Order: sequence, then structure tokens, then C-alpha cells
Amino acid sequence: MKWLAALLLALAPAGAFAAPKAITRLDTGWQVRIAPSDKAAAAAHPRAARWIPATVPGSVQQDLIAAGLVPDPYRGTNEGAIQWAGLTDWEWKRTMTVTPAMLAADHLDLVFDGLDTFAEVRVNGTLLLAADNAHRRWRADAKPLLRSGVNEITVVIASPIRRLQPMVLAEAHPLPGEYDSAFGDEPKGRQTSPYIRKPKYQYGWDWAPRIVTAGIWREVRLEQWDAARIDRFRVEQEALSDAEARLLVRLEVVAGAPGARRVRLVVTTPAGETVTVDRSIALAPGRNLVSVPVALADPKRWQPVGYGEQPLYRVEAELEGADRAATRIGLRTVELLREGGAFGFRINGIPIFAKGANLIPFDNFPARVSAGTMRSILVDARAANMNMIRIWGGGYYLDDAFYDAADELGILVWQDFMFGGAVTPPDAAFRDSVAKEADEQVARLANHASIVLWAGNNEVLSGWENWSDRKAFKQAVGPEERERIGVGMAVLFDRVLRDAVTRNAPGIPYWPGSPSTDYRGPVDTDASGDRHFWDVWSGSKPFERYLDSCPRFMSEYGFQAMPGLATIREFAGEGPLAPDSPVLKAHQKFLAGEGNARLQFYIDQRLRPARDFADFVYLSQVNQAQAIGMAALHHRACRQVTMGSLYWQLNDSWPGISWSSIDHAGRWKLLHFAARRFFAPQAIVAEHKDAATRVTLVSDATAPIAARWRVRAMTMDGQPLGERAAAIDLPPLAATEVARIDDAALFRDAPARASFAVAELLIGGQVVHRTIVERAPPGEMAYPAPGLQARWSGDSLTLSATGLARAVMLDFGTIAAQPSDNGFDLLPGETVTVTIASRAGRAALARALTLRSLAR
Repeated sequence: MKWLAALLLALAPAGAFAAPKAITRLDTGWQVRIAPSDKAAAAAHPRAARWIPATVPGSVQQDLIAAGLVPDPYRGTNEGAIQWAGLTDWEWKRTMTVTPAMLAADHLDLVFDGLDTFAEVRVNGTLLLAADNAHRRWRADAKPLLRSGVNEITVVIASPIRRLQPMVLAEAHPLPGEYDSAFGDEPKGRQTSPYIRKPKYQYGWDWAPRIVTAGIWREVRLEQWDAARIDRFRVEQEALSDAEARLLVRLEVVAGAPGARRVRLVVTTPAGETVTVDRSIALAPGRNLVSVPVALADPKRWQPVGYGEQPLYRVEAELEGADRAATRIGLRTVELLREGGAFGFRINGIPIFAKGANLIPFDNFPARVSAGTMRSILVDARAANMNMIRIWGGGYYLDDAFYDAADELGILVWQDFMFGGAVTPPDAAFRDSVAKEADEQVARLANHASIVLWAGNNEVLSGWENWSDRKAFKQAVGPEERERIGVGMAVLFDRVLRDAVTRNAPGIPYWPGSPSTDYRGPVDTDASGDRHFWDVWSGSKPFERYLDSCPRFMSEYGFQAMPGLATIREFAGEGPLAPDSPVLKAHQKFLAGEGNARLQFYIDQRLRPARDFADFVYLSQVNQAQAIGMAALHHRACRQVTMGSLYWQLNDSWPGISWSSIDHAGRWKLLHFAARRFFAPQAIVAEHKDAATRVTLVSDATAPIAARWRVRAMTMDGQPLGERAAAIDLPPLAATEVARIDDAALFRDAPARASFAVAELLIGGQVVHRTIVERAPPGEMAYPAPGLQARWSGDSLTLSATGLARAVMLDFGTIAAQPSDNGFDLLPGETVTVTIASRAGRAALARALTLRSLAR
């Protein structure tokens, strides 16, 4: 009867006796030590040569901190004490019990979602895989190496600096990199980071410490499967109209054997209705590409925040008896505006002015960033009237949880590929590694409605074209090598990455870099494409330089400020503080700690002298808010020429002094409160120049709005001088210049230092936006004692002023507290009520409160 059983088995459908895919998580039970082969490190750090508990996902630096073997590099001046860990080879291990039932499966794949970076994985002492790219998933069938009972998995990760340094030191002209090490582990100008696929900011940036991590930095699992598994699952939108959405569901199915199998797709609409499609497919051994069309009637479009709702559809795929997968999609169209050098986005046929900021990595230890932290930053961005975030290219591709939150909140995402500024190696092996990385990452993220652009790099191509050190490098290497490197970058950024987007995310634009013109002319100019503008801050130019031109799209510009005193004390500890204190210079990475002198320069140039260090913190935040506010409102007044304003930067990767508007503790600087005002849906822009005030009204609405504007001049105590006002139907999606008012008509003969004007936009009789007009820099204005008064009622605080109070800050010192508004102006006789969010009681808050303004 054996022949009958064999015949029945042969006639059975593929997978009829197979079990569905099963997953065993392997994130616990790991230990780590210095690799035995690294004898010098073991001798120097004997405690770390013994096994210590390891957190996976994580990094060895986190484990050393947890074990008390190194101090927290975020505290004090401890950054140098952890540098040896990045120069050391490390070994991880854990055991895993495998049952006979597990071994009966056709495949037992060991999957690492992230290995950082040069890693060798062994099972029971035998090499299973070798990894060399932290941005990729690594998978191998471990079944041939596994046995019933206890098995051991080991991972050895080499120091990336020590692995690459001999090659770099042997180069006559190493590739130009990003930021030199401050710790002597790499000679100046001879960086290893250009040659590795690893988050670049971990080598140090002008806002980040140098912590060259190593570890199993994303999830690990054992996947047990038989006949087939779903490797990729994405939904391609072929056509979208008001009547119908035509989708193509694409599955990449890996089969172990030939056979027929059924696929069932279930689409659940935002209203809870379902559409089901069944299809029979024939599978061949290896990778199979399966496409199933689905039509949806009466589709609901996903809209950016401010333009409608964010309905999401759930799409589930089941491979009969083998595997299942699910995703969410939003239905929308995306176009990149490029006519005549323009650069901007049209979503669902609506030209969107992009308002937002650049996002850097949330922490120098990515594995400890929670979904809640990522969502909180996006919620804060939306609260500041932002509709776009640019994910900068020197970090890492974020977890799906980030994009899930962006989908739900309606935040548009500009996604850079992970190239931070270094010139890329021209060899084919490097491009092949990047091609695999890009193919995987674009496919993984393709279903997210929030992603509306993939950009090839941050400042790699513009640096190659414009930066002095790149020009010197090109001169030094000669024409042949210059051509080889330049062609290599063109192939990488114009073909390899563009192809990955075209293939895996059709319908989403690709942009070769930022800034760029997509190879249509010189980069980083006002004439075409996007710009990075750093004359202000990096170039020490005055704020007014922002007003000189209208760029097509400003994708980077920024100004630094101190974080609040509560955050500073958390990393600096107790004791006297000054801008040049060693601990503050250690947490200031611009110009290797000299950025605090730049803060002082701008305070001296524009504002009044600081009374003490807390006042210095306040004045730095005022300058930041006013600089970015001036630029952002100008960009909005330049619409339609300008179609986006993304300031640098939204967040911090550690508790430092930087360009962020939200510090590492999640606390808003005055800039973030100001962003909520200058990114308001409707705004009035009043720019004073050449003894006149130019008034422009801006509206992001898609329909006209009945409104009224006015500009009132007054003395510092509120006595009226002159006024201009008019009613208007605000044109939709536009900036409209409504007046140019001479100083003589508005201020009469009042001294410039002792008078000001307030420009206001009113809708329905309510002021929706206003701005102060001054004819002299703030430091030259004769601000009176404002007569600020505060009155508590529960968790609310009511403030009043007798004279003009500029940039009022409710400062609670070292107590963590966030007002509902801060950094606002109070007109003479005006009253405002704010609420205070804090764990501290009212009595403690009242004792700590200092009311600050620009009055001397």
C-alpha cells in the first residue's frame, strides 16, 4: 500500500499537508561580551570581556551603560568615555530550543531585521550569514544547522572603524566625508563613514554626539514555513476617480515547491464594508510575482491635514494554508510641480504649500525609540500647523509605526534615502548593496499614503558641485578619478535609486537629492528646485537676508537656540552655568562647541544684554523664533513662486544645543509655539523695508474666505498713531499683496524706537493671525517696562500688560512645565489666559515662574 500513499501524496494540492507559517521571536535571552579575538580590548576592559545581559533590539553601548561599565554619554562630559566601544569587536549569544515538530518544517529561516553592521551569524558554530549593511534585512535558512534540543546562535560584529581604517589610510585621497572625529580615533580628513552603509549621524554631526554603535538593532525571529510564504505585499494604485479606484495588489511569494494555491484578498473600507477577491495561482520554486486587480466603488480620498480627512483602507491577503499579511492604504494622487523650474506638490489635484520641518533621528540609540515617542513628535508637528516632514538622509529608515502615525494624522512625508553628505564610493559592489537596500525599503514603505517623495540624498550632489573641500578633492585626484566618482554617483542617484522607486512605488515622485534640480541645471539656487539656505546662522548674516529672494522651495534653513533650563539641568547637573561652560560646549556640536559664541553674537547684534544664564537661554530662543518666523512668513508671502518652507530642525537626537524646535525631552522651545502662529492656515505678512510696510495676506483654504485686515500704529503705551484697514475675500490657495504703507502715513512723526504697529487678519470678527511691525532692530527699540501681571486660577494663568510686552515667556526654570502658549506679544492693556501642563503643583509653579520680555 506504500505505492498508493505515494500516489495520493503526489496528487494532493501543494501545501495540503503543510502548516501555516509560524514565528518564534528571538528578542530575549541574549548576552554580549568583547569578542575573544579582540585581545587588546579585553585586556583594557576585562569586565566587558565577560558576558553581560544584552538588550535586543539594541546596541552594545546601551548594554554597557545598563551594566554600569560606561557612564551615560548624554550626561555631563561623558561622551569621550564611551568611544572605545565603537573601536571594539563584540560577540552576542543566546540559546534556542528546537523541537522535532519544528524540524519537520521545510524551512526554518533565521531573520534579522537589522544588524549593525559588519556581522557574522553562526548557528552551533557554523557560519550562517555575513552582513555588511545596517539598512537591510538579513535572512537565511538555518534548518541544515539546527538540531533537536538546545541550539546556540552567536553574532560577532566588528568595529566598523577598525575594519575600514586600513583601506582608508592607504588611500592617497580618501573620499570626502561628513564630520571629523573629535576623539582622535580617525585622522582628520580620513573618515571611514563614506564607505559603510550605516546611520551616518552616529559618527557625529553638528547636532549629535559621536557614538559609533554596534548591535542587533532590530527584531530577530525564526520563521517556520513549508510550501510558501509571502515575502512582500504592496498595493499599487492604478487609477483613481470619484467613481472608482482601481488597485493592483502585488504579492511576492517565495515557494519551496511547485503547486497551485488560492489567494484571498479582503479590502475593508473606512465604513467597515468589505470587498473580497479570490484567485487561484500557480507557484514555481523560488520567487513568484503575483498581481491581483481589485476595484473599489465610491473611493474615499486620503487628504493632507488641513484639506480633509484621512480615511484608510485595510487590505488583507491570505495564501491558503500557508501565510497571511495585512496593510493599510490611503487613496490619493501625488504630482510633483516642475513647470518652469517650479518645485512643489499637488495632492489630489490641489497645490499644497508645504509647511513643516526636517526630522532627524529621535535618538542616537534607535532601538530605544518607542512608537509613542515618534507619534508624539508628529502630533506636536500637526499642533504647530505643519503638513509636511522631511526625513533627513543621514539617519536610518524609520519603523512602520512612524509612517502609520503620519498616515493617520495627515502629515506628508518627504523621505530621503540614507545618504547624509559624504561622497559615495564608485565601485559596483557598493551600488549593488545600496540597490538591495533601496529595493527592500521602498517596497516596505510603499503602502503608506503619507510618503509623497523619495529623495536620493542629503547634500551629496550639491556638495560635489559647490563645496570647497569637494572642489579641492576633484582637483587633487585628477580628471580620470573625478570622472569615475562622478559617474558612480550619477548611476547611483539617477538610476539605481530612481529605479527602486519606479519599480516599487509607482506614482510617487523621485528627486535625486536635496537640494536638487533633477539634473536640469545648477543646484541650490532660487531659480529651480529646492534650496538649503544657510547664510543666516552658518554665514553669520542678519535675519533680513531671508527677505532678499523667493526660492522655489526652501527645504532647509535654520537657527539655533538653547533648550529650556529644565532640560539643560538634566544633562548639565547643578552648579554655575555660562555659555562657555565645558558641559555646555560638550553638548554644542556646531563648530566643535563654538556654536554658543554664535548664539551670543546674534544676541549682541539684535537683542539686549542677558541678565544671567537663564535670561541668555530665553534670548537665544527669542532669536530663533523670530529668525524662522521671518523666513517662513516671507516664504508664504512668495506663494506661488515659493511652494514650501521646511525649517531645520524639528527634534533632537540627544539633549543638546541645536536648531530644534522640540528638545530631546519633548519640550517645546519658543520656536514651536511661534510655528503654530506663522504656519496658521490664514496669515498676514507685514514686511518693513525702505520706510514702508508691505502687507500680504495668505490663505491655504481651497475656497474664498470673507476677511478683514488692518494695520494699527501706536506708541509703546498704546496711544494710536495711524491705521489702514480693508475688507477682502481672501483668494484660495494664494498669497495676495494688499497694501504698501509709507511710514509717514502710518507712524506720522513718532520716533522709530518708541512706536510700533500691529498687523492683524480678522475672520468672523476674530483675529486669526497678527504680527508686530518695527522700524528698528529689537535691541534698539525703547521697550517700556511692560507692567506684566499674572493671576492664577486652577491650572490657568491670566497675564496682562500695561505697555507693549514683546516675546513674553513664562519661564518655570528647572520645573518641567508647558504653557498652552508662550513667546507671544501682549499689546498695551491686553490680557491673555493660558493653561499650564506640569506634574508640579500650582504652588511650586507659582514660586518658580519668571515672566520675561524683551524690555531692558
